[in-house]
Order: sequence, then C-alpha cells, then structure tokens
Amino acid sequence: MKFTVLALLLSPFLFAQTQYPKDYFRPPLDIPMQLSGNFGELRPNHFHAGFDLKTNQKEGLNVYAIADGYVSRIKISTFGNGKCIYITHPNGYTSVYGHLQTTVGPIQDYVKKTHYEQKAYEIEMFPKPDELPVTKGQLIALSGNTGSSEGPHLHFEIRDTKTEFVINPIFFGFDQNIKDTKKPTLSSLYVYPLDNATVNQSKQPLLVNMTLQKDGTYLAAKVKANGKIGFGINAVDTDDVSFNKNGVFNVSTFLNGNQNYNYQFNTYSFDEMRFINAFIDYPRYKKTSQRVQKLFMKTPFALSIIKTDSLRGIITPEPNLASTYRIEVSDYFGNQNSITVPIEYDTETPIVPSEPVTSKYFVRYNRDSNFEKDNMSVFFPAGTFYEDFNMNFDVKNNKVYIHDDTVPVHSNFTITIKDTLYPESLRDKLYIGKGTSYNGTIRKGDVFTAKAKVLGQYGLVLDTIAPVIKITKPVEGKWISDQKKIEFTIGDSLSGIKSYNGYLNGSWVLFEYENKNRKITHTFDDQYLTEGENFLKIEVVDNVGNSTIFETHFFRSQQK
Repeated sequence: MKFTVLALLLSPFLFAQTQYPKDYFRPPLDIPMQLSGNFGELRPNHFHAGFDLKTNQKEGLNVYAIADGYVSRIKISTFGNGKCIYITHPNGYTSVYGHLQTTVGPIQDYVKKTHYEQKAYEIEMFPKPDELPVTKGQLIALSGNTGSSEGPHLHFEIRDTKTEFVINPIFFGFDQNIKDTKKPTLSSLYVYPLDNATVNQSKQPLLVNMTLQKDGTYLAAKVKANGKIGFGINAVDTDDVSFNKNGVFNVSTFLNGNQNYNYQFNTYSFDEMRFINAFIDYPRYKKTSQRVQKLFMKTPFALSIIKTDSLRGIITPEPNLASTYRIEVSDYFGNQNSITVPIEYDTETPIVPSEPVTSKYFVRYNRDSNFEKDNMSVFFPAGTFYEDFNMNFDVKNNKVYIHDDTVPVHSNFTITIKDTLYPESLRDKLYIGKGTSYNGTIRKGDVFTAKAKVLGQYGLVLDTIAPVIKITKPVEGKWISDQKKIEFTIGDSLSGIKSYNGYLNGSWVLFEYENKNRKITHTFDDQYLTEGENFLKIEVVDNVGNSTIFETHFFRSQQK
C-alpha cells in the first residue's frame, strides 16, 4: 500500500487515455438509454461500478448480450446485484447484468439445475467457456428488481477481464446513446481548518457563500485563514433526458493557476470501493446524509482515481500574499462549471473554537490498538481507520461503547466478550450485536468473538425466539389446480434468518427469496406434484439455531 500511495502522489495529473473499442458493443436493452445512476456515483460504502439503466419503471424487459462471448459467472443473491450474469468477451472485457428478474433459455436451464443440485436459492456458478456461449444480441434475461435494487432497473458494468477493474461504460461508445448538454451543478462549498488552523475566525468547518456570475460560474466569498486548510464541494450531474442527479466525472483544483488536485472516474478496483468513506466528509454524511466531496487528503489513502501533488490539495496561506483557488467540475461531454475562491492570510482571533475533545484515548490509524475493560475488549489492526482520531471507549451496563459511527471504518475490527450472566444452557443462543443487529459470532466456552465494520454500542444479545412463517394465501385442504405459485412471508425479530428450505411431497423444491419484502415464492412444477393430495413443509432457521416448521396440504389435478 505504501508504494501505491507514493505512486498516487507523484503521478502526473494527466490520466492515461486507454483506447477502448467504440463500436464493438451494442446496448443491453432495446429501449432508449436513460441513466438512473452513472459510473462513480457516490453510494453507501462504495462508488457505483457501472450504469443503472432505466426500464420504464417496470420489470420484464428483454436483456441482451452486448457482444459475442460466453457466460463465465452467474450469481443469485438476496442482496447486492440480486440475480446477475457475467459474460466474458474475446476482446478482453467482461460485461455484467444485475438485478435481473430471471435468466432465460439455456442459461435458465443451467441455473435451475444448479439450484436443485445444491438445494439452495443463493448460488454462484462459473460455467466453462464451452458450456454457455452467447452471441451479440442474444436474449439472456429479463430485467427486474432483485437484490438491493430500490426499484426496477438494469445494473450494467464493463470490467477488464484480467484485472477485474471496473471501467466507465461511457468509454465504449455508449456516449452516442446519451444526450448531455447540461453543466454539472455546484450546490455548496465548504472550507476545513486542519491541524488547529483558523478560517474566517473559526476552528470548525464552514459553509462558504457563493455568488453566481454572468458567465454562469461562481465566485466564492473571501476565505481568510491562518494555517492549513482544505476545501470540499457538493456537486451532481444531470443529462438532457434522465433528470436524475448523478455523480460528476472530473474535478480539478488549481492554486494560483497550478493544478494541485484532480480525480476522474475512469476505472478502479473493487478493493478501492470503501475508500469512498475517506473521499467524502464522512461525519457530515452520517449527520446530514449530505455527501461533500473533499478536495484534499489530510492522510494519504490509496484511491487510484485521485492525482495530486505532495501537498495533497492542502493549502497554507502566506502573509502578504493573496491567492486564488479555482475548482473546475466537468462531465464526460465537456460541460463544465467552476468556483473561484479568493484566499488571504489572517491573524484575527478565532471566535468559534474547535469542538471540545472529551475522549480519553487516541488511536493512530497505522498502528494496532487494543482496548480492554472488565470482560470486554476491542482490537483494531493497523489500517482499520483512515486517520488518527480521539476515541471514546467504555464498558458499562454490560455493553461496550466504541465511540460512534461518525468515524468511518475501512476494515474489520474484533470485539471479544466474556459472558458472566447467562447459564451454559443459554449460551448457544447468544450473539454479539449492535443493538439487536446480528454480527457473525464465534463462541469458545464463555468467550464470544465477532468482527465488525461500524463503531457504536455492542453487547451480547439473547435470542430464544423462533422465526415466523406466514402463508400469503391459505391452501389447507383446498383444490388449487389453477394456482401457479405459492408464497410465504418469513421473518425473524433478532438474529435474523440463516436458512430456509421447502419440501414438496418429501422432495426439496426451490423457493425464491426476495429480501425487500421477506417473501419466499415457489413456482409449481409438475415434476414434484402428485395427482390429488400434496404435502408441503417449510423450515426456517435463524442465526443461533432457533427453527420453525410450517406444514400444510392441498389438492391438485394434473389434467390440463
């Protein structure tokens, strides 16, 4: 990582322009391309890895292979991209299609066979190159709303097959399908005093007023500072037809005409995704849901889209020397907006002091740290955090208090709790939770260990409550020959559902799970039905082993 950060700091500001094929791929849908999300858009804990393509607010649109190739991976998940297909192309790229309603044709046959072989809904498959070949324009799936999708759309990516870096799809000729004559929108500018600096008589971050100029650019109010400062912006981009507030493509900053910070959303790896929490003003985001993009690095972090000098975008005003700072924000099509900020050195006494430090502990981001009190401890490996910070830590009322979630966490830390309250007979029903939310917990005797990625209050949670199963439309003792599906709602109030299984006449059958509405659905298959009476059993198990079984019977005629 040290080499990566050094390379990032010393690299030139010009991005290498890879020559991507412009006419090799076709669009994955046969309706006009409209974006509900673009590449690099700021999302919780990650940058968006592709395009979100609108599907007219409905499911079931045809999804096509964008070029010849073969299906190299299929993943069916209740989270993330939901039902997802990966196609490897002979030109070195892989296309990805997510949130699908269903795969079709030979791909669906392959998926269904694997479901039943593994007796599971959530599966991942890696077909060989000769198993599922596809041709350009071949129907491969229907669009949907599965996984973590918040509405019907198609998630679409292009990756480098060898490195698995995601690449902005706009480079592959898809700019021809998008009309964009609109400049990015700059809604706010913030200035940050660093290392006990003062800015406009404040030792806390400030919103800077901006005035719209006749040429469409912005002039900021004068910033007077003593010590090191940095800036941040709230910026979005729109195009002519989608109307969504999407992410910006390129941001460059200049101090007295010299470029000192730049980022551009061309390509990056999945290992870099979580650096978004260092890229934005994370405490402000947690408090206000506003993602301010910082234009400086207080502590270096290895996000390859950023190019900067050795000062990392940090500015130190000098006595008797006025400076001009300019921020330029542009989209892929060259539409640009900018802010000019006059900066002066200042010696006035601060009026607004720094936020008081009430914590007793100090954590260095690049060192291991261990905190222990009573029967609880927390271990932070080096690299858990992005910056040094003052941390609150305490144990009281059988809870461990680990600061709060306004400080971002990059990688897992370990919580260990020795139980002193519960009898041995209940310990298998305990887990470590933030509130009641479940963290994967390992038990050894009376010692419990879990990994976490969010600061806050943790403790042991006792879960003796079994999951709940409810049938949507009762079928007990009924003839349901014309019914194509059967549906249940499943849920668990504490540790959460670990597994569910359905059995029809003693045979395992596939139930698809939609996490957003907690519904499991089975589409009837004559192969598992019998003429007359049929018996159905559903078993649901939570994360500490509590289970519930639902049984029913119904009648069905196989005659058409």
